[in-house]
Parts: sequence; C-alpha cells; structure tokens
Amino acid sequence: MNIGVPRERQPDEHRVGLTPSAVERLVAAGHHCSIEKHAGLGAGFEDVEYEKAGGRIVYSGEEACRRAELVVKCSKATEEEIGWLNEGSVLMGYLHLAGGRRDRVDALLAKGITAVAYETIQNEDGSLPVQSPMSRLAGMMLPQVAGTLLQNDRGGKGILLSGLAGLPPAEIAILGAGTAGTAAADLFLGLGSSVTVLDHDLGRLRALEERLRYGPRPVLMVAYESNIRKAVSFADVLIGAVHVPGAKAPIVVTKDMVASMKPRSVIMDIAIDQGGCVETSRPTTHRNPTFLAENVIHYCVPNMASVVARSASQMLNNAALPFVSAVADGGLESALAAHPALRRGVATHRGRVVNARLAFHLGVPEVTL
Repeated sequence: MNIGVPRERQPDEHRVGLTPSAVERLVAAGHHCSIEKHAGLGAGFEDVEYEKAGGRIVYSGEEACRRAELVVKCSKATEEEIGWLNEGSVLMGYLHLAGGRRDRVDALLAKGITAVAYETIQNEDGSLPVQSPMSRLAGMMLPQVAGTLLQNDRGGKGILLSGLAGLPPAEIAILGAGTAGTAAADLFLGLGSSVTVLDHDLGRLRALEERLRYGPRPVLMVAYESNIRKAVSFADVLIGAVHVPGAKAPIVVTKDMVASMKPRSVIMDIAIDQGGCVETSRPTTHRNPTFLAENVIHYCVPNMASVVARSASQMLNNAALPFVSAVADGGLESALAAHPALRRGVATHRGRVVNARLAFHLGVPEVTL
C-alpha cells in the first residue's frame, strides 16, 4: 500500500505521524512510504533516517498525500490537508472531529474519506489503546507545567506545589479519574501536593484508591455539581481531564464557579481538544499558552504533548502501528473485520458518519459501518 506522512501543520505541532523505525517495519512488509521533507524534524528525526529506513522523501505535503491510499498523521487534519487527500482514501490520526469545525467533517464526507480517529479506537472492555498512552503522557506533564504557571514570573500566585515545613502544599483538584487524571494525581502526590480527584464513575475512583493505597492518598469525591463547586473554590490548580470518546466534552465547570476561585489560581483544561470542560476555556498555543479570565490563569493547549515530540511520537507509534499495519497489510475492509477496536475508531466512511456520538453532535443520521 502507498502510505503518506505529511508534516504536521497545526500551530506548534512538532510530533510526526510515523517514526523512521515504523517506516522501516512498513517498508519491510512491502509498503511504500512517502514522507514530506522535514516532517520528523521537530521530533528529532532527520530526513536521512527515513531514507535509510526505506522511505521516500517528497517535497510537499500535497505530494505526500496525493501519492497515498493511506495518510498517517498525529494531530487533526487542516482544511488544506483534507483538500490534498485522494477520494476514497484512509486518514488516520488524532482527529477530534466533534471538537472541531463542521466544514472539515463535511469535506471528509464529500471526498468519501474513511477517517479513523485514534482517540476512539476502543477495545471491548472500553479501554482506548491509542488514546490512553498519549493521555498518560499529558497527565505526567501536568505537574511540571502547573508548577511553572504558579510562579510569579508567569503571573501565578507564587506558591510551591509541595509546600514547605510550616507552609501548606498547593491544593490540586482533578476532574476526571481516567488515564490522564490518574497519572497527574500520582505525580502531584509524589511532589507533596494536596490532591482531590472527582469522577462520576465510582469504579474509577475505587481503582484509583486501590492503586494509591500504600502511598500518599488523594481525597476522592463523586463529581456531583455541589462537590465540583466546592473543589473548584479551594483549588490552586484545577485540572479538567474530562473525556468522552468521540463526543464533545461536557461543560462541568461554569463561569460562576471559575469566578469563585482564588485570584491567580490556575485552570488547565486538557479536554480542550474536544471543546473543553470549563465554560471560560478557549484554545491556546505553546507560544501563547495562557490567558486571564475571572482573574484566573487558563492554560488550554490542545496539543500539549507536542513539546515532548520525540517521546510522544515514539509512544504514538508503539500504540498505533499495529492498527496502521493492519490497514496497510490486508486493506481497510479486512482490517475492520479482523479488529473490532479499529472498527469502533472509524468516524466517517464512504460519505457517511458512522460514529454514533459524532452523528449525534452534528445532528445527522448515524449509518452503521
């Protein structure tokens, strides 16, 4: 199969869809890989590494896509990139269609693109084999970014996450006990912060309790509105880690809740790639990562993990390559039949929306794949 890897075009996106080692494995299986010049540079992969792996360097994203039956990306496709796709081709990446513009979905439908969203590839038990590793990485980044944002030189209130002898630690409230929330809680606790985690799923809270039972322990609360309001009011750092696969994130923190926070506290809404779970959130970039609303610092960078691009790209390929290989080796229909998890990741196919949550969000009929 002909596989294309364009350079990522979202602001400050340094990750790459395929690493040289992934290209080497695909070429060894008989596939042809066209990689746009400098596509891997942000992640520390030189063009010569792709050539040594058997890939072909091409000089534009359009050429990489035009040559391809399968286009592999990391972040969601731009309008320009969708225009480059061949009709009926396959697109794979973190697409976040429910949190993006409607016209991009319409463009995919018009060209009959099969769009496979990594974030909705889902096993029978509900686990997300490609999304979870990236969520864990983001969760592990949260404490280091939060500690910086609390500094005076970043506009913060000037407190340590850990506190000191005679001084209380920072109060951290995490909304969501999924992969990102759990990873963040673990690291914040290790730094000495006081941590409260809220989730509507008691099973998740019990799993977190069991995982952390022998070390510092968080306060665990059911995410009723009253509990959310209470946690928000005392938080020095509020983490929004609410995730519903394939759907727009629900607003669980209202503007008046934000207004109740202590001045110069920090909100980190990592659900922003799906629209955000805080009413006052709006997307930011790594170059301008924060803004002030209700006298609270907001950090809402959708591609948070792109600044650790090498680690993120390698981790992504470890998780996604089996699904990419399945499509390349046996063709789309064979791969979907053999891998139910991959089938659940398909958002659009042959001009129809085939993901129930995306169809509901767009107000269109769902067609069963």
